[in-house]
Amino acid sequence: MGKRIMTRRRGAGSMAYTTPSHKHKGEVHYPYMVKGTGRVLDLIHDPGHTSPIAVIEWDGGEVTHLPAAEGLYVEQTVEMGSEAPAQTGNILPIGRVPEGTNVFNIELQPGDGGRIIRAAGASALVISQGKYTTVQLPSGQLKNIDPRSKATVGIVAGGGRGEKPFGKAGKVYYAMAAHSKVWPKVLGVCMNPIDHPHGGGGHKHIGKPSTVGRGAPPGRKVGRLSPKKKKAGKI
Repeated sequence: MGKRIMTRRRGAGSMAYTTPSHKHKGEVHYPYMVKGTGRVLDLIHDPGHTSPIAVIEWDGGEVTHLPAAEGLYVEQTVEMGSEAPAQTGNILPIGRVPEGTNVFNIELQPGDGGRIIRAAGASALVISQGKYTTVQLPSGQLKNIDPRSKATVGIVAGGGRGEKPFGKAGKVYYAMAAHSKVWPKVLGVCMNPIDHPHGGGGHKHIGKPSTVGRGAPPGRKVGRLSPKKKKAGKI
């Protein structure tokens, strides 16, 4: 009987495949208040995020962690609410952001704390306002957002992080481990038969069809999962 394949071991959530929680600085999300004024206490590094994290103390005494906007500095005052000006670092309902403005850390549903556009150097562009606010994502896709959802004005700090090479493989390993990713990735055909259904043989080949049914047991569910049958084209 073979071992469980890596996909199954990761799904179990063991310590080997879990991001180390002691390295993270805390939850990175918007406060639950509707409006307020805050002061940037510090800009810190969090291994679980590619962007710098801004530590903000609000006028009510609450301290939150948020992705820092490009150009944000310590002791800067930021405002949150529908009456806040659309300046870099301020947090507004996205329905109150002028068209043509870059925003990031957008809530998909009002109050969820910020879900998309959080990576270093990323931003979305507000295209139009109406019943929904239409934004253009970095991929070019247009997405309709609830106008009540919060967004931060500006671009996420830390852009260009990929331009500096890692230099050695060990740094990549620890960088991926901080994000709970396994690296390097090994092809199934490079493994032994005990480790993967595609493993074994005198050279790198599967040796059998790579298609697998949707009802296959978990240990066999690798390769092309339940591929769609192509329709015959007209000549």
